[in-house]
Amino acid sequence: MSSKDRTAVEQRWVLGLTSIGAVMVALDALVVAAALSTIKQDLGASIEQLEWTVNAYTLSFAMLLMIAAALGDRWGRRRMFAVGLGLFSVASAACALASSVQWLIAARAVQGVGAAVVMPLAMSLLGAAFPPERRGWAIGIFSGLTGLGVLGGPVVGGAVTEGLAWQWIFWINVPVGAVAILLVLLRISESSGAVRRLDLGGAALITLAVLGIVWGVARGETAGWASVEVLGSFLVGGLLLLAFLAWESRAPQPMVPLTYFRSRAFSAGNAAGFFLTAALFGAVFFMAQYMQVAFGAGPLEAGLRLLPWTATLFLVAPVAGRLVDRVGERPLVVAGLGLKAVGMFWISQVSSGTAQYAELMAPLIVAGCGVSMALPAAQSASIGALPREAVGIASGIYSMMRQLGGAVGVAVLAAVFAAAGGYESFATGFTRALAVCGVLSSLGAIAGLCISVRRSVVPGAPSARPEPVEEPV
Repeated sequence: MSSKDRTAVEQRWVLGLTSIGAVMVALDALVVAAALSTIKQDLGASIEQLEWTVNAYTLSFAMLLMIAAALGDRWGRRRMFAVGLGLFSVASAACALASSVQWLIAARAVQGVGAAVVMPLAMSLLGAAFPPERRGWAIGIFSGLTGLGVLGGPVVGGAVTEGLAWQWIFWINVPVGAVAILLVLLRISESSGAVRRLDLGGAALITLAVLGIVWGVARGETAGWASVEVLGSFLVGGLLLLAFLAWESRAPQPMVPLTYFRSRAFSAGNAAGFFLTAALFGAVFFMAQYMQVAFGAGPLEAGLRLLPWTATLFLVAPVAGRLVDRVGERPLVVAGLGLKAVGMFWISQVSSGTAQYAELMAPLIVAGCGVSMALPAAQSASIGALPREAVGIASGIYSMMRQLGGAVGVAVLAAVFAAAGGYESFATGFTRALAVCGVLSSLGAIAGLCISVRRSVVPGAPSARPEPVEEPV
């Protein structure tokens, strides 16, 4: 086998195995949502405890992304990716064995730590394995599968809970993770980033800053947005973020070189990813519930009714990834998030009255195509804007922005929903929440306008991406 053939085979293994890890992590972000009522009955959980079965995962996930990315660059991306899969699988087994809700919450927090290792290193391995001219295509497939994991979480959770038991939404991860770890160690070559001294001060500051911000978002609806707890969390998180920026500007080997943000594509790609994920997670959280409330569907049937939306990710994202390599990221981010906004506003209008399911199919397809176009393009803009040796830290930053976006999106939409009457006036709350999804998508499209235009490519020549340059924002 020639060197070129061996490289192509390894690239396929990298794409397949990193996608498996990312799908596991994405599924478990929302897979527990469909099983909450059953968990409440089995473990005698309160509403606030049920909320923390989701929040514990989100908090530990968001807090440790940057540290995990830095450790992968230092100790080896393949090695740390396998460690993350192992920790995620063991924590999944602990979730399945939980005999109390406190145990389940603690296991979910550990599961989030594993997820924080898996996700940025999956993107790091992907970015290191594929050259710039093929990276868009690979990211398109990766993003499509990851998006299916996010959208499919409530569906899979509902199907497994109805057919087996809620514990099986966690048991499934164990054999999949074990096989994936073995194949990662056998089929993927080791790679690492620039060897730098670990920036412990920067790591501590960014971790605590994210904790403060996400804690405030997660507790906003329960404790009250004007409460001392929530306002104090935001204040502390903001001050720690400022301290992190000051520290990084003076550190001899910073964890996040602030010069990265001089790249317009990097900054804009991260902003677009934040708003995209905020709208996506918020829409997923409420759309599955709407299908059950409006049409009397069970969890599995509700998921099937969302297929016009979810199936587009698998069909359109790989094509969008190829287009990234030809036309650049900006057109796809702007057009994709624009379509997502149109779809969300359209659903908001249709659902304000007595909606028929057939009326929802067209806006679901429009919104799904928009997400499918924007996902790989925003990720490619962020990761591809920096030199190849910086792909690890770029992946960590992008993953953190997405995770923060998801937490913020669900919290903001939940607040809008509650202000409109909550579950006692579900249709009104849903209509307003989906309109806010449209606003978040529009903000992402505006951010996408700031991504640099890809230089034109001679037809028939290998694509396209110029060497990353530092461009003033």
